[in-house]
Amino acid sequence: MKPARHPTALRIAQLIRDAGIDTQVVEFEQTTRTSAEAAAAVGCEVAQIAKSIVFRGKASGLAVVVVASGANRVSESKVQARVGEALARADADFVREATGFAIGGVAPTGHSKPVKLLLDEDLMRFETIWAAAGTPFSVFPLKPEELRALTRAQWSDVKA
Repeated sequence: MKPARHPTALRIAQLIRDAGIDTQVVEFEQTTRTSAEAAAAVGCEVAQIAKSIVFRGKASGLAVVVVASGANRVSESKVQARVGEALARADADFVREATGFAIGGVAPTGHSKPVKLLLDEDLMRFETIWAAAGTPFSVFPLKPEELRALTRAQWSDVKA
């Protein structure tokens, strides 16, 4: 683990600082692309990883980003009900265009376009959670209430 150096991770670190959150974005030699990889890298439970799952709103065309516990599967029907539109799968090109990040590194903030964002209420169980910082090698720790403040999103029941 070392301090972040990638320009995208540094941009996310600045956004976090601008939000008044005192934490450090870190990078690893091995990828943190999956919840299991991230948990192994930081030494926490898989459930403490705040993974970003991206869908495409069928009507709006907007990205719907669900920041979920790494241990949970996301219920499309629950998300559809919460955002008020049907969802479609988001391919890698859509994810990059809509969020500015590659799959495996989608941060909960700093998206390149407006997104609809939901937070998995299961993340509130933990004192510390870890989220991607814009690259498949970078993450940052924060408290669940800091995630809510950073994203201005609502806690929701999204677990399948």
